[in-house]
Amino acid sequence: MTGDQQAAPRQATNPLFNDNRLKLGVFGANVSNGCAITLAEGRLETTWPNTRRIATLADQAGLEAMVPVARWKGFGGPTNFNGSCFECYTWAAGVAAVTEQIGVFSTSHVPTVHPLMAAKQATTIDHISNGRFALNVVCGWYQPELEMFGAPIMEHDTRYEYAAEWLEIVKQLWTAEDEFDFEGRFFRIQKGFHQPKPIQRPFPPIMNAGGSPVGQRFAAKYADMAFILVREHDYDGARAQVQHLRRLAREEFGRELQVWTNGYVVCRPTEREAREYLHYYVRERGDWEAVDNLTRIIGVQSGVLPPEAVEAFKFHFIAGWGGYPLVGTPEQITDTLGKLVGVGLDGVVLSWVNYEAELQQWVAEVLPLLEQAGLRRPFRREA
Repeated sequence: MTGDQQAAPRQATNPLFNDNRLKLGVFGANVSNGCAITLAEGRLETTWPNTRRIATLADQAGLEAMVPVARWKGFGGPTNFNGSCFECYTWAAGVAAVTEQIGVFSTSHVPTVHPLMAAKQATTIDHISNGRFALNVVCGWYQPELEMFGAPIMEHDTRYEYAAEWLEIVKQLWTAEDEFDFEGRFFRIQKGFHQPKPIQRPFPPIMNAGGSPVGQRFAAKYADMAFILVREHDYDGARAQVQHLRRLAREEFGRELQVWTNGYVVCRPTEREAREYLHYYVRERGDWEAVDNLTRIIGVQSGVLPPEAVEAFKFHFIAGWGGYPLVGTPEQITDTLGKLVGVGLDGVVLSWVNYEAELQQWVAEVLPLLEQAGLRRPFRREA
């Protein structure tokens, strides 16, 4: 089969473009503890058998995405949160090889990988997955990691200028049939060349989580999936974020994009049991030293936020990387997800304390309710 015969519009091969009103993914299954900064029993350990079992469960259940966290160094504390971590491109290649239906992301810190290498790695994974790859572009913010690479510590807006140039080169490598030169502020490419092309045309989808005005503009211009943080019960705020991003993409760049968020799941037979477990793994078993380190690096402790807001921020970071709380019974979680869809969200990436056991519960108890609510269609594996 020739390259041209293999090429396909990404809607034909990538489940990220299916017609489910609510798309779902697994977030952070490549790093120790996943997204929960806790010492609770059953927390995620970074092993390939764990990754394979989680990916297989998600794949067979018809979820749309496996999204890793790009991490090179942990955050200290008793857990050294995320300190044991698989590299995202090779992890994605492995996941692609052991799955059949699910979309597979690599998360790429652009200062740590040259665009020529990124384009080649991404294309290889797209072929391994038969057109199910997607790229989550991160500009890089964790200074100790960048120092490991000897990479420059750039000012906030400059990071996005660098990422834009990086992504322009990657996209040109994915699409240009002939050699090309590129002369920019950060990169100089002489006779750039890349074959084979990705299976997905024009190229694999891009995700970005820029939250600042500059970051939002970057996402609106370049991303197919924009990633936002939603505060608990703030549905009006979420609707405003979604509408702003879509309007910006449409009016400034003539583009349409999806909008996703992340959520941490605590699902139990009763709301009381769910709340008690959340209290246990955050308040009693949380790694507060690690979250202090993390929030100090992010800048939350700079005095801009009042102490009670900082405390709430830390709580949700321990619970699941600052995600939206999906806490309660299967019915309550289904209702909450319906409200998030109602404000315009297209997808949610999920995390748990015990990924494998709780993902099994999600598949058995929550997915059927989401289907009954009309948020997802029943999944039928392809022959």
